[in-house]
Amino acid sequence: MVRDGIYYGIWFTFAGAALWFVFNLYWGLPCFLVGAFCMYFFRDPERQIPEGPVAVSAGDGQVVQIRPLDNGGHRVSVFLNIFNVHVNRIPVGGVVTANEYRHGKFKMANLEDASAENEQNSLTINSAGSEVIVTQIAGLIARRIVCDTKIGDNVEKGQRYGLIKFGSRMDVYLGPEWQLTVQLGDKVKGGSSILARRAEIELTVPRGDRVQASSSMQGDPAE
Repeated sequence: MVRDGIYYGIWFTFAGAALWFVFNLYWGLPCFLVGAFCMYFFRDPERQIPEGPVAVSAGDGQVVQIRPLDNGGHRVSVFLNIFNVHVNRIPVGGVVTANEYRHGKFKMANLEDASAENEQNSLTINSAGSEVIVTQIAGLIARRIVCDTKIGDNVEKGQRYGLIKFGSRMDVYLGPEWQLTVQLGDKVKGGSSILARRAEIELTVPRGDRVQASSSMQGDPAE
């Protein structure tokens, strides 16, 4: 469980106990229920991180948008409702080259405008020459973005790096070297669901060179 969940749970439990003591159980019951929900909301389950040249989802939720980018890549947007796990994870391993926080609005996070207008924090990760951007976007209810990563950090795929409290969205920007494996409407889990695979680089060798290379590998015939 995330530390914030413990704090919220204790605070609401204490408030519920005080109301129960001063009035009766029915006055304190709402606080007990809210405290229990907070502890549920801030859960942080372990995930099996897939191996290989893949990009994983940065959060739990539903793929609500897939948009093409000018560079030939795509933006994949995952909406997290209040019942999803809200711990955010790094989509690809690499080095953080930029960390930008931007104030903004608090529109519904599943709307297209949220990517441009809502309060957000973006990390740029250089992953073996591929630049991947992951953005935490606050929603209608979410009012605080937590990011525990800074420029220069070496990060691993699936690593926990922050959260957005109470409803949000995660955008992952992938270049043309990534082949998407998700579709609109798919349900994904942060750190374990694969969003895309890195395209293999195929070397084109002239036919004559291939024959020559093949002959060299076979060696000279015995005399």
